[in-house]
Amino acid sequence: MTPELLRASELEAGYGRVQVLWGAGLAVRENESVVLLGTNGAGKTTLLKTLMGLVDAWRGQIRFLGEDITRLRTDRRVRAGLAFMSETGCFPGLSVEENMRIGGQFTPAAELRRRIDALYANFPAIAERRRGLASSLSGGQRKMLGIAKALAGSPRLLVMDEPSAGLSPLFVKEVIQILGRFRGQGLSLLIAEQNVRFLELADRIYTLEGGRIGFAGTIAEMHQNDALQRAYFGLK
Repeated sequence: MTPELLRASELEAGYGRVQVLWGAGLAVRENESVVLLGTNGAGKTTLLKTLMGLVDAWRGQIRFLGEDITRLRTDRRVRAGLAFMSETGCFPGLSVEENMRIGGQFTPAAELRRRIDALYANFPAIAERRRGLASSLSGGQRKMLGIAKALAGSPRLLVMDEPSAGLSPLFVKEVIQILGRFRGQGLSLLIAEQNVRFLELADRIYTLEGGRIGFAGTIAEMHQNDALQRAYFGLK
């Protein structure tokens, strides 16, 4: 069996006195794409931020590459090979090039330059605007910049929060195609979404409902579950 990159077990977390996660857990293996499905307010963002150390875990454990990272600082998780793309994706007040450099800030300068040039080759629309502010890009171009920025540090696992947010169906299709291309190069993905089109990328699926994991399994197993079919395949 393919080795695990990430395993989260029995996570509880929240904000102040408000608990959002209730014993949530998931796993991602090497060269695997996992989609976390859930409606708005299900706790998807909180779970991803807890995995990245942006929200403290109250209870439970997070392991990455076999190491316990539950209390590790976010920057050390990034250095270890985790990258996070928020729903916003980039810093609008910075240039395209500055965003890329922030994404690869822990990479040696010469290697980062090569990495950025290779990413520009994959994202020609943002390459043409590399000196311009990210705020000058269209919504779809900002999303592409967010992906490129997250990949600039050559992560082992890319964690993404709602990459479809604010995108037209055409751009959603393009994002899926781009992620599929990098997935074929050995990148593992954990994508929190409510747009079921991202199941095209999925090896396995988890559903999150009220801060608890509901279903865990393959797409074939999900299709065999009538309740899940009704609950999720009507989502846009």
